[in-house]
Amino acid sequence: MFRRKKKDEPTDAPQAPEITSETAADDTATPAASAAAETDAAAPEGSATASESAAGAESTNGAPGNGATKKSGRGNRVQKVGTVASDKMQKTVIVRVDRQVLHPKYRRYVRRTSKFMAHDDLGATVGDRVRIVETRPLSAKKRWRVIEIVQKAAK
Repeated sequence: MFRRKKKDEPTDAPQAPEITSETAADDTATPAASAAAETDAAAPEGSATASESAAGAESTNGAPGNGATKKSGRGNRVQKVGTVASDKMQKTVIVRVDRQVLHPKYRRYVRRTSKFMAHDDLGATVGDRVRIVETRPLSAKKRWRVIEIVQKAAK
């Protein structure tokens, strides 16, 4: 186990800095002002500070014509890469996603396959490797959308 260190032994942890009259006078200033001064000193010349960049982001976020990217509040959506197994429907493909899972008893990897119906505006054909992303329900079984064709099928 671990043994407890005695008070006399030196420790690996850094020592607390000693407080002098100069640092005590600086600590009497407001914490927000001292934090802003530290960020201004750490920021290179020509770059905006954290407070200025936050204010700038708020002002440009609302106007779409300013080149600001509109960030949606949807978070990170699940993405999967698979092979198109069927394209016989209009604007819908069936994507086969293969994954390998460790068998709990035999400790060997076993291949598992899942099939997803995905909305396809890009025109993927059978055999293409596609990337699908989770989306709202588009029909009774369709909850995925093709966002890119990773690799076209060999002809």
